[in-house]
Amino acid sequence: MRPQAAERPIIVVGCSRAGTTLVYKTLSESRELGSLQRETHDYWSNLHPPSAKDWDTHALGASDASAADRDTVSRYFYAWTGHRRWVDKNNQNGLCVPYLQALFPDAVFVFVKRSPGDNLNSLIEGWRKPDEFATWSDKLPAKVAVENGRLGQWCFFLADGWRDYVNAPVEEVAAFQYEAINRAILDAKQGIPAGQWVEVFYEDFLRDPVATFRRVFEGCGLAFDQELEQHCAGVLDIPYNAFSEIRLDKWKDGRNREKIERVLPKVAEVAARMGY
Repeated sequence: MRPQAAERPIIVVGCSRAGTTLVYKTLSESRELGSLQRETHDYWSNLHPPSAKDWDTHALGASDASAADRDTVSRYFYAWTGHRRWVDKNNQNGLCVPYLQALFPDAVFVFVKRSPGDNLNSLIEGWRKPDEFATWSDKLPAKVAVENGRLGQWCFFLADGWRDYVNAPVEEVAAFQYEAINRAILDAKQGIPAGQWVEVFYEDFLRDPVATFRRVFEGCGLAFDQELEQHCAGVLDIPYNAFSEIRLDKWKDGRNREKIERVLPKVAEVAARMGY
């Protein structure tokens, strides 16, 4: 095995604004893993530009994987982290699980799930922050006029069918994104060996962060020592990209409640598959 060849990389997947950054940053504390300590959407998109698929989607399938990709990615992460085992996260990767498994058949996937109300609320708020979350809006082949034109930049990832929502209310866009990426992840799960799949509710981190992270670390085959336990005990005091106070059911007393209630039926099926 070449020194830089990846070995059992950990890929964190989930919908944007579901808590994936919390999980990624905490896994990055492990001495057993390398981490770039940043999101990698630009890296993967340079490897497989969305323009090559007419900007239809960020999704990649097993047929997109190649030995050249495997070597390129392995060398990149090893060069920057010095580890053959590393953790990666960007929310486009939830659409690319078959591709990533084809690249790294021994990869471990950590799927972070969040309840639809709170996840939709955070997506809506994110859409109002295009400076942070816009996606190549100057290159997209469709004019974006979400929320009657008030939101003119596409945010987060591109899933197949996104063009149908360029003039939609923001809550419908959020529901589309929540449904599309979680469905893609759940469908891809069927092809992943059980021992390489870790699934966790975001809400469990809020209820008992130490026990929940212990389960995640152990599911990934990582040690969970006293230092990590202490870190996780206070991890919720580190607001990774949080828009407001970290608590359950924020959407119910927020400004987006009516919008969310209107679209909850659109995501009910996938939410049920997720365990909500």
